[in-house]
Amino acid sequence: MARILIVNPNSTASCTAGIAASVAPFDHEGAMTVVTLTDGPPAILTWRDWHGVVEPLCKLVEREAADAYVIACASDPGIEAVRAITTRPVLGVFRCAVASAITRAERFGVIAIVDASQARHMAALRAMGLEHRLAAEVALNVGMDALLDPRAARTRLIAAGRDLVAAGAGAVVLGCTGMAHHRDAIERAIGVPVIEPCQAAAVQAILATRTAEFFRAFASSEGTIPMNA
Repeated sequence: MARILIVNPNSTASCTAGIAASVAPFDHEGAMTVVTLTDGPPAILTWRDWHGVVEPLCKLVEREAADAYVIACASDPGIEAVRAITTRPVLGVFRCAVASAITRAERFGVIAIVDASQARHMAALRAMGLEHRLAAEVALNVGMDALLDPRAARTRLIAAGRDLVAAGAGAVVLGCTGMAHHRDAIERAIGVPVIEPCQAAAVQAILATRTAEFFRAFASSEGTIPMNA
């Protein structure tokens, strides 16, 4: 059975628990392991935080064998560096969420945790060639503790979602893994699909590992894989 390692690159254990809860409905075979990068900051709020977790992430991947890796932060820190040290799929949850959003709507919006997150999101969108599909992005400018509280940030999240819909978004991406437990309430309130990044990445990681298993099995049974497979 394939192993999918999902890494929370911040050191907040309650955030890791939220990530594990969000992906649990998709883990029918017990393939997913969710871990905390203990060397990470409490939250990834700045470029310094983003760059600071790159080497610890690489070291973790080097010592933890898996069939796919998921970087569970909506700034996708270190994704290029981690991809350079493994042949296994490495997925960033923000990129996965955007990929999911554009299957649901022509334009999408993003709710960020802080203003500084928007530059990192835009860098990822430019790398994907999808910056023109962004209708708008709204930052809450709150801390991780506020997001993890069941009620503290929900009213503001719903208001942000409504602002994005008014700006033309047909789907909304939650721009921080700490928002996971608010997804259902936001979607009910704003009336458009709300994409939780870790869930999007979990589904795509399952697909990536099963596709790899299929091609390995095909190669073993047939000897070659047709070019049009």
